[in-house]
Amino acid sequence: MTASDVPRLGSGFRLQWEAAQDCHVLLYPEGMVKLNQSAGEILKRCDGQRTAGEIVTDLETAFDTAGLAPDVFAFMDIAAQQRWIAWD
Repeated sequence: MTASDVPRLGSGFRLQWEAAQDCHVLLYPEGMVKLNQSAGEILKRCDGQRTAGEIVTDLETAFDTAGLAPDVFAFMDIAAQQRWIAWD
């Protein structure tokens, strides 16, 4: 993965806000993954339009911080291994 790659949700997965659990969840035919806030914020930006680098910039702006790239890219690697995201 590079900063110019464009992540999108993996085929068969749907991200949604689950009010009853007060968190984002990732739904798939066999089950559900309850996400922490960071994972939810990253995955909701994986829309197949923004690059990984743009997602990092957006998160840093939204949360008024810097230096998120290593953590975001590490999460994206894990998410790709789990097939939660795919690359265009």
